[in-house]
Amino acid sequence: MFWKRLASGAVLLVLAIGTIFVGGIPLLVLLGVASAIAFRELTKALKCATNEKKCNGIEYLGILGVTIYYILLGWKPEATTLLLAIVGMLMSLLFVYVVTFPKYRCEQVMASFMAFFYGPVLLSFVYLTRASENGFYLAWMILISSWGSDTCAYVVGMLFGKKKIFPNLSPKKSLEGCIGGLLGCAGLGWLYGRFFLETYAGYEKAAWAVVLICVGGAVMSMIGDLAASAIKRNQEIKDYGTLIPGHGGVMDRIDSMVVTAPMVYLLTLLTLV
Repeated sequence: MFWKRLASGAVLLVLAIGTIFVGGIPLLVLLGVASAIAFRELTKALKCATNEKKCNGIEYLGILGVTIYYILLGWKPEATTLLLAIVGMLMSLLFVYVVTFPKYRCEQVMASFMAFFYGPVLLSFVYLTRASENGFYLAWMILISSWGSDTCAYVVGMLFGKKKIFPNLSPKKSLEGCIGGLLGCAGLGWLYGRFFLETYAGYEKAAWAVVLICVGGAVMSMIGDLAASAIKRNQEIKDYGTLIPGHGGVMDRIDSMVVTAPMVYLLTLLTLV
């Protein structure tokens, strides 16, 4: 299991780094596919799905909505366009709910919309960050905030973790690990800001702004990880899926990134743009 997890994790890392490096259509397609899979995993977890192997009507509508959303994202990534796409998804779900009543319950419709927003929409901020001005340099802060803080927290927690802060939700998480994750992420952020943004991207005195962005992203990364765990515990499931050997489903790997990306995007607008 360890070697499967290590191998699949390495593949995911290379895929993430490669597509963020290239940007454009390859990144958009990867995020779109990951979003569609994440949507299906969430609808199953939230009991929107009526069949483990086959999608129902509102799930097909949701996957169509994800596809349209990412097409619009690549064509016209403006706030008004994307907001209209989100509202259009909700209105479409309500239309199907009313027309087919009582085929679907309101809980299924709301769960489907949550799955659409929580996975695909939030994940799209990775592309929005990469597509922004100097996005080639800014997008890496998402990985530093999510995977960097997670790695630092894991190492510090394993070595020094004693005080459990969420025993009912995540028994392995410790206060020491969380602090280590934040401090480690702050250090990585400062180094990245000092030696990349200031040197290559033309930003002046950006290191401390990057520290703020990465620490804010790291906080959301921890919240995202815990929120995803809370959903799984509420629904009494171990993983969101089985697609990735040793890791579970797509949502099990992007649970922190989906909330880190919007935070990094927002803090970047406030501090660097």
